Amino acid sequence: MSKEQGLQDAHVKIGTKQTIRMVELGFASEVYVAEDADPRLTSNIIALCNRQGVKVTLVDTMKNLGAACGIEVGAAMAAIVKQ
Repeated sequence: MSKEQGLQDAHVKIGTKQTIRMVELGFASEVYVAEDADPRLTSNIIALCNRQGVKVTLVDTMKNLGAACGIEVGAAMAAIVKQ
């Protein structure tokens, strides 16, 4: 993942519920989705992002996404919050 340091520096909401909320409220500028996360969750957030016009970036594993966000556990998705 090329933007690892950028995710740690940016204002990020991590996890499914928080990511969905940020997209629904129009606060997300970009969403990162782990390719190995549950497809029932990822398909919903990708469809929501497409409807809202939010850029989606796929990350290979939940572990890598969690590390990029500066947490020690995996993350299915994360949203960059508009400043």
